[in-house]
Formats: sequence, C-alpha cells, structure tokens
Amino acid sequence: MTAMTARKPPVVSVAELPACTVCHGSGTVAKAVRVGRRHRVVGHQEGACLHCWGTGTEPDMEGEQ
Repeated sequence: MTAMTARKPPVVSVAELPACTVCHGSGTVAKAVRVGRRHRVVGHQEGACLHCWGTGTEPDMEGEQ
C-alpha cells in the first residue's frame, strides 16, 4: 500500500478573480484636488484604491474557495 498524502487546495489565479467594482481592476482611483476658500478644482491625482487596497480584485472573493 502507498502512503496517503493530504490534497492541496486548488490554486486560483488572479485572472479568475473578479475585478474590483470601485477601480475596475486597475488598483488606482482618481481624486479631485480642491484648493482655496471656494474649493475650486485645480486638478486630479491618483491614489491606491481603498476598497481593494491596490490589488485590483474584489476583496470579498479572495479568501473564499
């Protein structure tokens, strides 16, 4: 008889995980830069998506399987 080994869980690739709904999979979001007393918009800057923490995948689906 052969020794039984534990089965490894299947590996889920990043391509199979759904894209983040906020940043649409890019990992970054644009934010308007406002200055002055009337808070006029002078430009935009990009930052990491706080929903997926810059990974680009839906955070609720990463731990499941």
